[in-house]
Amino acid sequence: MLIHKGGHLGALAIGVATLVITLAVVFLLLAKVAANTDVAADNNASAAVRVLTTDTYSIVTWVGLVIIVAIGVLILGLVRMIRQ
Repeated sequence: MLIHKGGHLGALAIGVATLVITLAVVFLLLAKVAANTDVAADNNASAAVRVLTTDTYSIVTWVGLVIIVAIGVLILGLVRMIRQ
């Protein structure tokens, strides 16, 4: 069903790709902010950047889970299509 309709899997792939690119940009920006000498000199700012980076890393584990679920749905769709 998912393969015949076509749009759902493509939309999921575009969404995951957009999320991965956005996270890459966020991590690059956080690395630049952390390397800034003014931020490094301020303990509160350094702690805030570390907390934000750590919390953002937890999103990455969810992206992996979404990809695994999408692959599982694709395999189940293929099995269902073969059985019919």
